[in-house]
Amino acid sequence: MSQRKHSIRVDLAYEYLSRSFMPGENIAVLLRNESSTKAQQRIVRFECAIASRYLRWLAHENTNGANVYVAANPLLPGSRKRTKECIDVVRHLYIDIDTDGDAQLAAVRASDAVPEPSAFLSTSPGKYQVLWQVDDFRFAQQEQMLKMLAIAFGGDPACTDCNRVLRLPGFLNHKYEPAHLVTAEYPSDSVAHPDDFHLDISLIKPVPIHQQHQVHNTPDQKTNSENDWAWILHELALGKDAVKLTHILAERRSDKPNPLYYAQRTVDVASARLWLLDRVPFCDVVTMLESRRRFEISNLQNLARAHEIARTAQRMINQANIA
Repeated sequence: MSQRKHSIRVDLAYEYLSRSFMPGENIAVLLRNESSTKAQQRIVRFECAIASRYLRWLAHENTNGANVYVAANPLLPGSRKRTKECIDVVRHLYIDIDTDGDAQLAAVRASDAVPEPSAFLSTSPGKYQVLWQVDDFRFAQQEQMLKMLAIAFGGDPACTDCNRVLRLPGFLNHKYEPAHLVTAEYPSDSVAHPDDFHLDISLIKPVPIHQQHQVHNTPDQKTNSENDWAWILHELALGKDAVKLTHILAERRSDKPNPLYYAQRTVDVASARLWLLDRVPFCDVVTMLESRRRFEISNLQNLARAHEIARTAQRMINQANIA
């Protein structure tokens, strides 16, 4: 226990908080123990969060098994919760990279489509959180950009909420044994703006909620998407051309906000699933997916997309085996 205590670096937490927030702002700090479903959240002013006494208390809780997180964005004055409605301003964009971490991190560093990140957090071996400090982002813009970043660089697609919490550097990640010290690297002090990001929105346009039709199906009645999926699997198994199937499906589903994106993804996930079931190596599946869309999608996005689709297909197979 004493060894873990001495591993904690509250100076790293102080530096991160000082770089990320401003005097007078409200910050949400979350403590969660791996062995418990309960979590304790504190909303404190910036001045309190960086105080030595408060950081020592966080270190004490961390030593006793609590993981320490902090919200990516400041909260409105008087907030008692960390809901989306309580977020004051968009301060950060971020991605959570859990798979192929070193390769994806290298892709972020080398990319001309995004500005240099303001911080890289090493949350555990081979896993990272990447942050850009930003200004002039509306909440809808942030959510859209977070989804594009996740797809482009293999990030967690669930990490797209403005009230997201991230691990706080300087404290131990108790998800692993031995616990991993969360550290940070700060490659840039610049503040990025929406025009500094050049990702292709047409490939990942989300479906607006108001455009989705609420259809209540009986247990035996399949949705249009389920019928599309079954048909594509059948046609691919018969050896039909994937590119032709993509165009046919896009024409059939003109009701979709982005029919081509929907068709490309449906066909490619189905293909990856069939290849993996046929024992094709994962790396070869990625290569085949990338090659298929090489004339339709930019190189950097194409590779990240191929990895994400192959992982999605693998998860589908794993879940089916468990069921």
